[in-house]
Amino acid sequence: MSFPLHNSTTPDNSPTQTAGEESGEFSREERVLLLKVAHEAIESAVDNRKASFDPPSPHLSEPRGVFTTLYLRGELRGCVGYVLPILPVYRAVAETARAAAEEDSRFEPVRREEAAQLEISLSILSPLQGIGPEQVEIGRHGLVVTMAGRRGLLLPQVAIEHHWDRISFLEQTCRKAGLPMDSWQRGAMLEAFTAEVFGDAEFREPA
Repeated sequence: MSFPLHNSTTPDNSPTQTAGEESGEFSREERVLLLKVAHEAIESAVDNRKASFDPPSPHLSEPRGVFTTLYLRGELRGCVGYVLPILPVYRAVAETARAAAEEDSRFEPVRREEAAQLEISLSILSPLQGIGPEQVEIGRHGLVVTMAGRRGLLLPQVAIEHHWDRISFLEQTCRKAGLPMDSWQRGAMLEAFTAEVFGDAEFREPA
């Protein structure tokens, strides 16, 4: 049982670039373009108009899982993502950005006056792969725990921001799934992914 679109547990602070560096898969130009897609998707949503996005390139048309995180004045304002690669990456960015602005149940929908002030962070996920608990690397791997029809996901940067060790990360991912915290030792399926993380902060002009 999979839940491709859902909220993410994300620290309530400013975006970090811990999981994605300039040497990542996506070029500077591609990162800028994807961030523009995210902002345009949000602005069109709050203006109640339809946005149309053409495939920008073969690379950005590859299916990927994506999480879009919104911040307003340094505080978390929404985070929604696709775990599985069910859409081309540019479309997944557009859909998750819109959903983060309108459908994150933890927050009221983004207002028009807030849209222009939002700071966006994108996490582009690699395909999921099975992993043993001893193989989990803090700062490199995000985790998905699945058991008894429940699934929980935490992004790689969450463990870093909370200063968790490997065991704590496994336990907290189980907790996110609504499972006992020792479920990773009791037959839960563990899957890992990496995430290339980048955002508006990367391109902000120095003060």
